Amino acid sequence: MNVVLYGATGKSGIRILSELLSRGHKVTAVARNPIGLPASVKTVKDDLSDVNKIAAIISGADAVVSAYAPPQDDTDQLLGVTEREIEAVRKAGKNIRLIVVGGAGSLEVAPGVTVLKSGHLPAEWVPIATSHEKALELLKKSDINWTYFSPAGFFEPGTRTGKFRLDTNKLVADAQGNSRISMEDYAIALVDELERPAYERARFTIGY
Repeated sequence: MNVVLYGATGKSGIRILSELLSRGHKVTAVARNPIGLPASVKTVKDDLSDVNKIAAIISGADAVVSAYAPPQDDTDQLLGVTEREIEAVRKAGKNIRLIVVGGAGSLEVAPGVTVLKSGHLPAEWVPIATSHEKALELLKKSDINWTYFSPAGFFEPGTRTGKFRLDTNKLVADAQGNSRISMEDYAIALVDELERPAYERARFTIGY
């Protein structure tokens, strides 16, 4: 599969890149500063600011994975990026699939109650959770083939175990209420979804 990976140098992006390469996929790794990426990988420098440039980069790809992370002091930059990614897919060919590394704030912890609305989310995480919720709505309103992949509540580098649970709109937590996933296992599930689509034009999530 021919995959364009945006945010390839980020914490989740570098692990998604490793998973894609380990399974033999052809990857174009895109980042604002692609220095440090494997020499064997095609790299492109781009900041997701121009629709036409994004469209040119992704033209001919089977899928685009967006692991873009907005700056902490302006998380709503995610909305402009999402809008440009949607438009770029339209320009390059609607058969291209867009998978977005999303957020957990819009997942339900009870019927009709999201993490964001529960009041339990630490204040410093509210802006990015809100921006991700808005970005998900932009995807839902679009006519492209999108997938939004929400991680668990705690999403950090860790161990690749290959053991996890998936759901659609509910926060995945263990018996003690802990919701977590390693970025390595998240990468496994994301590439699984690329290879065997089960959540096209939908959101899904993961946890232990």
